[in-house]
Amino acid sequence: MSASKLPKSSAVRTGHSLNKNEEEFVNSRRDIVLQCLTTLKISWSQVPKIALLGSGGGERAMVGLLGSLDQLGKEGLLDCFLYLSGVSGSTWCMASLYQEPDWSSNLEAVKQKIVQRLSGNRVSWSEAFSKLKTYFYEKDKFSLTDVWAVIVVTSYVKEIDEHTLSEKSGQNRKDPYPIYTVIDKQCKQHKGDAWFEATPHEAGYSLIGAFVDVSKLGSQFEKGSEIKKQPEMDMLYLQALCGSALADEEEILKFFWQKIKDIFFPVNSTKEFEEMLKDPESPPVDDGYQVLMHLVDMNLNVLNGIDPSPHDEAIRAKLTGLSGGKRQLIFEAKTLNITDKVAAKLYMKIYTEDVCKNLSKRFRFWPFDCWIHICRCMADWIWGRKYNFLHNMTDESVPTVLRKSETRDYEDAGLLLNSPFFSVLRKERHINLIISLDFSEGDPFMTVMETAKKCKELNIPFPEIIMPNEDSKNPQDFYVFKGKGNAPTVIHIPLFNTVNCGDKIEEWRKKYCTFQGPYSYDMIIELMEVAGKNITNNKDKLVEEIRAAANRTMT
Repeated sequence: MSASKLPKSSAVRTGHSLNKNEEEFVNSRRDIVLQCLTTLKISWSQVPKIALLGSGGGERAMVGLLGSLDQLGKEGLLDCFLYLSGVSGSTWCMASLYQEPDWSSNLEAVKQKIVQRLSGNRVSWSEAFSKLKTYFYEKDKFSLTDVWAVIVVTSYVKEIDEHTLSEKSGQNRKDPYPIYTVIDKQCKQHKGDAWFEATPHEAGYSLIGAFVDVSKLGSQFEKGSEIKKQPEMDMLYLQALCGSALADEEEILKFFWQKIKDIFFPVNSTKEFEEMLKDPESPPVDDGYQVLMHLVDMNLNVLNGIDPSPHDEAIRAKLTGLSGGKRQLIFEAKTLNITDKVAAKLYMKIYTEDVCKNLSKRFRFWPFDCWIHICRCMADWIWGRKYNFLHNMTDESVPTVLRKSETRDYEDAGLLLNSPFFSVLRKERHINLIISLDFSEGDPFMTVMETAKKCKELNIPFPEIIMPNEDSKNPQDFYVFKGKGNAPTVIHIPLFNTVNCGDKIEEWRKKYCTFQGPYSYDMIIELMEVAGKNITNNKDKLVEEIRAAANRTMT
């Protein structure tokens, strides 16, 4: 069934046309592009459709993109772009920029404001704790993404941004059109088209062609109709959704369990906890709290290869006491072999679920119930869970797998492809020049090579990518891959390269690795300058390719 034939009550849009609001936005932006071309003395046979991409890479990507954009502005090139798309850390930069109305017209002041914030104090514990409470109670679906937003993203971006995408839909009419990119976890696991995008107007599957108003993403749907409203995700949550790539699940598990312990340990001094302890009708809350503390330590012990039996014994004793002396049926620790990591992980998943199920029957108050829920999410590794807006759709153009499940899980696109190529390769966007800024930690050409490979499988026009092996370790600062026919031309710019880093590329990579603490002011300024050199050193080449795009006839 085509989009035009869907029932009028449907809030879901299927098909491969652009959203009308995006069309209007882009048409308005074209006037700015034409002015920029005139300033650069570029004649045109058509307005070039140019997209700027920012890859993932944590704070390195965030700061690298800011430095690149700053220099593009100084070189008079920023207004050439119709689209700005990012994954992971690059979306953190985008979220900061699009807080400001028409930021590209006032980039110097906006940049200084962002740098000052990033190098300032982190969000206070009380603010973070309050935000976590809001996330937990305001919506039906709570996952580790909510926790990641509060304890990790805030430590880097140094703020709780409660704006929403739809709020900003009319405030950035002079800026490039923003596209934030994630992936559908279940589609990735089943090798389907996993790319999912969110713009100020719509959210949905880029290549499949199924979208919903961005303000409704997360609401419960049935056959295309909204049946239960949920609050629109705010920008803090969106940054966590986009930027939660996990390099090593085991290490992140250790990190998360420790963070949970560190964050929730002070809970016994909170007002809510003290009030529960005074209530003679309530169960012994302190015993329940101790069970959870032992559960966290037991998970940490197993991950670190340490005998967890003392914590297991303590948990069983406390649960038995809470049940009036009746022994509780949970997994027996004697069956746990900590040398078999796969088996141990499965054991702790079931064990954790059993303990949480037992406790949830007895305790229902903040923050105890939140902590139990987090432990369950940890056991099941639940990220980015939302109601599925395609649930039970009758439109057969939507793959069956997307119509069956009531919920979907969304996660960092860097887990599949660390650059948002597929958001701008939607054929209806007609992009003819892509500028790819690569802030990846590993092979700086992996993103463009993987995109070419996938495009070949999907019959999407894309230039052929042939790279000398030695370039992966010692890349240059500017690569052009010419598109033929309807394939876009792709410019690829690795952050650290032989031009701006000389023979010290590895030193720069080690200094600015993905998983490390927030950068100091000096590190931020230094990284922005290095990223900016990639623009300054290649201005003439960029202008040349923009001129070619403006005079290219697509077949």
